[in-house]
Amino acid sequence: MNEVVNLLPALVVGVLLGAMFFGGLWWTVQKAVSSKQPALWLLGSQLLRTSITLAGFYWISSRHWERLLVCLVGFVMARLVVMRLTQSTEARVDSVGEAGHAP
Repeated sequence: MNEVVNLLPALVVGVLLGAMFFGGLWWTVQKAVSSKQPALWLLGSQLLRTSITLAGFYWISSRHWERLLVCLVGFVMARLVVMRLTQSTEARVDSVGEAGHAP
């Protein structure tokens, strides 16, 4: 039981890192589409998001592979949640029904 309590902060940090990474990716793509310099948005965002995420993984792991693994599970869970929240209604309908265009 004590081990589970020790791994809970790693899961929370993983979810927060994933929400920041993938939420930031969605926000960056929205900004880059309407920007005059989309490459600058994409490159800057990638460097910032990756740096924060790697620093967070390093900090939470504290040289324990179990914490790193649990943090990674939280990161992937956040990815699934962000994907679900940012998916448009039209894309949901198209994925269930037939393709919306000819090949």
